[in-house]
This record gives sequence, structure tokens and C-alpha cells, in this order.
Amino acid sequence: MRTQSIAGPTPGTLPAREHLPAGVAGRPVLDVVIPVYNEEKDLKPCVLRLHDHLSRTFPYGFRITVADNASTDRTPEVAASLAATLPEVESVRLEQKGRGRALRTVWSHSDAPVLAYMDVDLSTDLNALLPLVAPLISGHSDLAIGSRLARSSRVVRGPKREFISRAYNLILRGSLAARFSDAQCGFKAIRGEVAQCLLPMVEDTGWFFDTEMLVLAERAGLRIHEVPVDWVDDPDSTVHIVRTATDDLKGVWRVGRALATGSLPLDRLARPFGDDPRDRQLAGVPGGLARQLVGFCVVGVLSTLFYLALYSAFRFGLGAQLANAAALLVSAVANTAANRRLTFGVRGRDRAVRHQAQGLVVFGIGLALTSGSLVALAAATGDPAHSTELAVLITANLAATVLRFLLFRLWVFPDRRTDTGTGSGTGTDPGTAADSGTAVDFGIATAADPGTAADPNPTARTFR
Repeated sequence: MRTQSIAGPTPGTLPAREHLPAGVAGRPVLDVVIPVYNEEKDLKPCVLRLHDHLSRTFPYGFRITVADNASTDRTPEVAASLAATLPEVESVRLEQKGRGRALRTVWSHSDAPVLAYMDVDLSTDLNALLPLVAPLISGHSDLAIGSRLARSSRVVRGPKREFISRAYNLILRGSLAARFSDAQCGFKAIRGEVAQCLLPMVEDTGWFFDTEMLVLAERAGLRIHEVPVDWVDDPDSTVHIVRTATDDLKGVWRVGRALATGSLPLDRLARPFGDDPRDRQLAGVPGGLARQLVGFCVVGVLSTLFYLALYSAFRFGLGAQLANAAALLVSAVANTAANRRLTFGVRGRDRAVRHQAQGLVVFGIGLALTSGSLVALAAATGDPAHSTELAVLITANLAATVLRFLLFRLWVFPDRRTDTGTGSGTGTDPGTAADSGTAVDFGIATAADPGTAADPNPTARTFR
């Protein structure tokens, strides 16, 4: 029995996206997982067809992994026979059911930089496979999904499944603000380093696994590429529609509640600033500064408009000083929250209260500048016009904005990725197990492991 301990991901562990090299010695570039349960009839023609397609059209090394979900028929024997016959095929046996469990287990232990999966019925035309994984290989995207609901997709299926699919995706858009078009298509891919950080946050082990993974990835700001697919419904599908729909709705409620309470550490999935090539082209400028400036300016403009609208509204019932203080306080809270998420890429509840407290300190400095400008204006003119007050406040806010950005960047939201090597466990190489990390025992038994009984099929692995 070999036990693999995987250190829990730490904030900022996702590296900048890079194009994968043309050849990776000793390992495939793509690992395609086919989760199956009692598919003794369809498994062999599926794998042979996929293997032939990849051998003819895919320019990189590949692996096909059959993930058997505790099948009770001859599926394990068929998978083992394929693995013994084709060197690019592996067989993995799981003693528990659940498509999500199978994908999480195999993906978590795969050494391929790009991971994909497809349903055993191969309802999706395989010509979409290379367009699916190409953005991940090039470094353009973090995840990729096939979409049956894109305008250029060609789909053949009954009205019942069409209605259920579109209704489900409308529910996702309305309840979780999802922007991807098709959560349920069994044709998806993900970069390996993204999977290592994202999968520990996905709780579902069944059919909702895909949706939860995509929602969390989208909320974390990861890039999801969509590929229109040609798709033909399998009339012999064994999926229980009512039970699956019920479980999916329960999952929507659970994920929506977690997102509303901020209990998910999505900041762990943030790409480092400087990931954008435009940042790396600025010689002598700290990585990410250009993007932070753009984000801060956009948030600042919107916050200023919001502030001015509030000031004008409060000014009818309050004096200039009270109206300024109230408008600045409300807009400062909104400004700190917006900059925290959009400009500096901080997500989740970690240090949220502290950040707001520090933002209030920055607010106090801004209040001093703007209030001082009003005092100076009143002393100079006696009874200034409202338009004059607004002009002075705009000028004072511009000065406060520059100071606010510097304080935000250097004090409120400093780059925590520089705190590596302090012994706290952050900044650990994701390829090694950190002593302070969270160990996860997947209980992998292989025939090559010392102390483990010899497996009659050396190409098969068992996950318990």
C-alpha cells in the first residue's frame, strides 16, 4: 500500500499560464478519463474509437484512463484487457460509485499537465477534442468545456432532455450567476495545476461535480473556454433524470449558500499578477502594477460617481460636512470591497474584516483631505455655490485617490506571495508535500508497491 500525501494549496500557488512544451519526456500531455459503471458492452468500442482518433489526430503524447466506478458486471475485465493490449490505456478501479469521485481521484493522481474526461457513449463528436484542449496546452485558458447550447452547436436529442438541460442552465444563471452556457455536457478539460488547487474545494462526488467545479472556477476568476459541439443523444443512457435533477438542485443550494457566506477560500485559485503578457512587457515596473492601476482607476471612477450621487442626495437634508462624511463612508466600504476583489484579486472571508478596518483608516485620511478642502473653501468664499463645492471635492478626491492606491497596494493588500521561506508553510513547492500542509490519504494500491500483493494485471490500479 502506497500512501500519497498532498499538501493543501496555499494562496497564490497557481503559476502564470505557460504554453506546454511540444514533448514532455516520460509522461503524456493529455490524460483522458472515461468514468464507467456497468458498461461492459460499450466500453471496448468506445476506447478503441477514442484511441484510434487520438493516434491519428493528436500531436502530443496521450493516455486514456478507464475509471471503473464499482461496476458489478464484466467492466473491470474489459478495462483490464484494453489496458494490457494498448500501451496508452490504463485501468483504475474504484470501490465506490460516483462520477465526481472517479474524476477527482484519477485527476488528483495524474501526472499529465492537461486532464480531460468524456462520457463512455461518445455522444460528442471527437473532432471537438483538439479544440477543447488546445487553449489549455497553449496556456490561454484554465478550463474548457463542450457546449451543446452554443448557437453553432448541432444537437440531436429528444424534447424532454432539451427542456431539462436548458431549464437547469437557466437555474444556474439565475441562482449562481453562472455565465458558462452548458454545465452538464460530458466533455470537459482542465489544466493539471488548476485541478490540484480546485478539486479539494469541490465537495460533490456525483453528477453535480461538473457544475460545482465550473461555478467555483468562474467565481475565482479562472478562464473557461467553451467549444460548440456536435452531440447525439444516447437513447440507452442509464442516467436517472429525476434523481440527478434533485441532487443537482440540492447542490445548487449548498454552493449558493457557501458563496453567500464567503466560506470558500477562492483566493487560493487567484492567478498571480503579471500573468497578463502586457504586464511582463513593462520593464522596471513591478509585476501586476499595470493591471492593478487599470482596475483601481475603473473602481475609482465608479466610486467617485457613487460618492457624488450620495453627496448630492444627502446634501438636501444635511449640512455639507455631514453629507460629505456620510457619502464618503458608504462609498469607502463599497470601494474597499470592490478593490479587494477586482483590483487585488482577494476572495473569500480571510482577513475581510481586517481589510475593511484598514480601509476605514484610509477613509479617515480621505475624509480629512476632503473635509479640509471644504473648510478652506468656506473660509475663502464664505457661502460657496454647490457647483464650486463639487469641483473642490473632485480635486480633493483625486489627491486622496492617489494616496489610497498606494496605501491599498503597500499596506492593506500587500503581495503575500513574497512571504515564502518563512517556515509557515506558504510558498511550498506544489510538487512536494509540506509538513504543515493538509495530508490526504487516497490509499492507492499498485502492483509495483513493495509490501503489496502482486496484481495479476500490472496496468490496473485500485483506489479505495
